Amino acid sequence: MGGSYLEFDGISKRFPGVRALDNVSFGVAEGSVHALIGENGAGKSTLLKILSGAYAPDGGEVRLGGRPAAFRSSMDAFAMGVAVIYQELHLVPNMTVAENILLGHYPNRFGWVDKAGLLADTRKQLSILGEHIDPSVKVGSLSIAERQIVEIAKALSRNAKVIAFDEPTSSLSQREVGNLFHIVGELKRQGRVILYVSHRLEEIFQVADSATVLRDGQRVQTFDRLEGVTTDTLVRCMVGRSIKDIYDYHSRPYGEPALKVEGIAGRGLSEPAGLEVREGEIVGIFGLIGAGRTELLKLIYGAVPASAGRIWLKGVPVAIRAPADAIRRGLVFCPEDRKKEGVIPIRSVADNINISVRRLFSWLGFFINEVRERTNAASQIRKLDIRAASARQKIADLSGGNQQKVVLARWLSEDVGVILMDEPTRGIDVGAKSEIYSVIYELAKNGTAILLASSELPEVLGICDRILVMRQGRLVASLDRADATQEKVLSLALPTTQASRPEACPA
Repeated sequence: MGGSYLEFDGISKRFPGVRALDNVSFGVAEGSVHALIGENGAGKSTLLKILSGAYAPDGGEVRLGGRPAAFRSSMDAFAMGVAVIYQELHLVPNMTVAENILLGHYPNRFGWVDKAGLLADTRKQLSILGEHIDPSVKVGSLSIAERQIVEIAKALSRNAKVIAFDEPTSSLSQREVGNLFHIVGELKRQGRVILYVSHRLEEIFQVADSATVLRDGQRVQTFDRLEGVTTDTLVRCMVGRSIKDIYDYHSRPYGEPALKVEGIAGRGLSEPAGLEVREGEIVGIFGLIGAGRTELLKLIYGAVPASAGRIWLKGVPVAIRAPADAIRRGLVFCPEDRKKEGVIPIRSVADNINISVRRLFSWLGFFINEVRERTNAASQIRKLDIRAASARQKIADLSGGNQQKVVLARWLSEDVGVILMDEPTRGIDVGAKSEIYSVIYELAKNGTAILLASSELPEVLGICDRILVMRQGRLVASLDRADATQEKVLSLALPTTQASRPEACPA
């Protein structure tokens, strides 16, 4: 680790029943970007929390500029020039950009906040990043990409020397990703120390100079240079095996239409939409961020009220006014934001699996049948290979991939005919993605109809039988797998002028 400004030396951390980190050592030099990669549960998040001061290590030490840095809190880390920008941004939405960036160290005159100085200092920090966000607007009105810029400016306002990014591109468009990479490059030129965590391996080669791979809490390998390193090499280090074709697509016969939607309209759609999914078919919805993918799924599921439209399940017209109506009829939904909409973080794995099917297990509709719930949870954990210390473990302590499996396990406990999935592998590593795809294929093989939305075009092209393309709130095309190419799908998804818009696609 000679020449490194940031050094992790023998870092270890244990939680009840789990060794999250075991003697991890590596360093990051000034003016460089170092990628930290590994499967969900490999220890990346724990290491970031130790760096931020949220956790104290059980063994080893963090050093900055050759000196030990014992952080007792996140404020300690911030004061010593360390900032961690998490996937879930830590901003106050009802405060302005300026107030967020300089929170805790406002310029003042005789004890009163210097508002003119506050705005001037904020503009200065944003100009360093080449951004021109209005410092007087509320953060809650900004896009995800703009909020991320605010977080970076907040770190620079504290003169952060070390900046760690946790999955920074998970909710960004391609243009916004390019802008973020430009900013990371500028921070590197300023001599900052950048630690970059991402599951998107293609990003690692674009933005990083070096990389460390973690597996099961241990450092597998550090690559001081990425020249000559291949994606397959990184995957083998991450998961202990080669994944030549992560999608492993294979065709299957389809049955009768399981879901038919006609003329559905509501918030997020610019015109009524229609579609059809057959038994055993995997249909993907692709579109750029803001195209209306999530909104369409939520309208079908009843999570957002539809102003018009009709839905048929297995040829029978149904009225779905709320998610409870959909669930009772075998139509279920795996949301994009697992933590906010998919799981109950303070409850156990077993509770999260059984929360919906509990109504069918309970005695007389009132008393919990603990035996059936334990049996069902154990069966689903085994079937989906959910990696948890026990069924009683709090779900918030599981990796993103295992949380996604728990959401799937909940619906597999039901009699399900149609599954809606929104970004099914968002924030999940390559190994866990492969496992999720296997579950999706098995469901389709058994006759379940699957409608999934994804912003990852390779994913849609890789696992779907048919692809629906959305643009600016409308369905514009339906392509069979054999006819779908990356160029064709992207050209359909990109915004066009009003005059040249093609007709909406048929279901």
